[in-house]
Formats: sequence, C-alpha cells, structure tokens
Amino acid sequence: MYEEINRNKRNSILLIILFFVLIAVLGSIIGFLYGSFAVGLIISLFLAGLFFAIQYYKGDKLILKLSGARKATKEENAYLVNSVESLSLAAGIPKPEIYIIQDDALNAFATGRDPKHAKIVVTTGLLKKMNRLELEGVLAHEMSHIKNYDIKFMLLVITLVGIVTLISDFFLRSVIYGGAGNRNSKGGGLFAVMLIIAIILRILAPIVAYMMHFAISRQREYLADASGALLTRYPEGLASALEKIKNDNSVVATSNKATASMYISNPLKKGGFVNNLFSTHPSLESRIKKLRKM
Repeated sequence: MYEEINRNKRNSILLIILFFVLIAVLGSIIGFLYGSFAVGLIISLFLAGLFFAIQYYKGDKLILKLSGARKATKEENAYLVNSVESLSLAAGIPKPEIYIIQDDALNAFATGRDPKHAKIVVTTGLLKKMNRLELEGVLAHEMSHIKNYDIKFMLLVITLVGIVTLISDFFLRSVIYGGAGNRNSKGGGLFAVMLIIAIILRILAPIVAYMMHFAISRQREYLADASGALLTRYPEGLASALEKIKNDNSVVATSNKATASMYISNPLKKGGFVNNLFSTHPSLESRIKKLRKM
C-alpha cells in the first residue's frame, strides 16, 4: 500500500516537471522569434500563474453551481455527515462541507482550493445503493484527494494545458501575421520552415498536453484509492463500491468534459482502449484489482 502511494507520487511529480519543460520550450521559441528567450519564458509562466489564480479562487463555486448541488444537513443525512466528520478526524484535516446532487448515478467528487475550503459532493444514487463500508470507502477516497492537495494539483495541470494550447496558437499566429515570421523581412524559405514548425506545434503540443493531463489525473486516482484504503484500513470497502459503480450504466446528468476528472469514476461512462488512453480515470477493473492486492 505504501509502495503504491510513493510510486504514484513520483509519477505525478515527473509528469508535472515534463509539463513545465513543455511550456518553457514553447515560451522560449516564441521569445526567440521576438529576440529574447527570457521574455518569452517569463510571459508564458506569468500567464500560467494568472490562469491558475483565477481558477484557484473561483473554480469550486462555479462547479457546485453547474452541478446543481445542495448542502447536506445532519437532520436529513445524519450518517453521511457523521462519516465525513469521523474520516476528517482520522485524516487530520478540517471537516469538509458536504453537498448532494439529486441524481441516480453512483458518483462523488471533492472540490475546493485547500483542506480549509474543501467540499465533498455525492449523488443521491450513491447514498441509496452503497452500504456503510462502501460509502466510507468512497468518502475516504475523496477525503484523500483533499488531504493530498489533488484539487490544487489538478487545477495547476488544467491551467498548464490551457497555457500550452494558448502559446502554441500564439506561435502560429505570430508566424502567419507578423513578427519574426514575416515572409518579406525573413525570406520565403525561412517563412515556410517556420510555418511548418508552427503548424506541427499547434497540432501536437495540445495533444501531448492533454495526454499528460490524463496521465496525471489517472495517477492521482490511484493515489487517492491507496490513501483512502489506508485511511479506512479496509481496501475491500472501496473495491466493492467501485464494482457497484462499474455495473451502473447511468451517467451524471450535470457532468461534462470540464468536470469529469473530478469524479471518483468517469461520469460520462466511456470505455475501450482508446477511450481509456484519453480518459481522466484508470479503468475501474485495474483500480479494483490494485485495491484487492493491498
């Protein structure tokens, strides 16, 4: 269990480093076009920080609104509230606010910029169909996302994806419409070469960025599974919950591609090798298998 947690942390850090390398390379290329590597690098990193700050402080409120979540009360959902309180004490973090989505699908997610501002959201379907140990397994998974700062981590990743797309698009426009790519001042041959490079980067850079985003997201799901099992000391609870989720064919009506990575299981319910490669979640089969080996 501890080995699984350490492996996933190492893989996530490595992927984040590669993300920053990709942004640094793209920023430096644009800087080269305008006569300064440093300026391009500084601008790209500044934009990354600005985008992250906006999502960091406003993202959770928007997500709750889009999901149609309502706050849970102890009068209506005593066991849910008590379970979250107990798990937060075990995890050593403040008790998150608890929200419920009126939906028959079996799913849950955590949001909020840090443990002091965290929220756990569950569907009514999950509350109806999970037994006590399974529900605790799901809540422990979400609690682990909060404790491991996965929400902040994934906000950073999403921001980096957006910056990579923005920079690659800016590079292409710079080559076409002016700057160092001006065909009259630089010669037709150089312009053609720069244009080809810009088009290739515009196509490939966002694809690479998204694949890295998906890979990081999958690693964080494995990490939350392992950390959640460590929190409850009962991996089978979460494994059984994931089996029920796997056999449930319903989708979360308010989910979309932008919020899919936050849920414990892909709420859009797409499968297959290609979809798994471009998915924010590992296959449920692999997650269950890992949990039952702990």
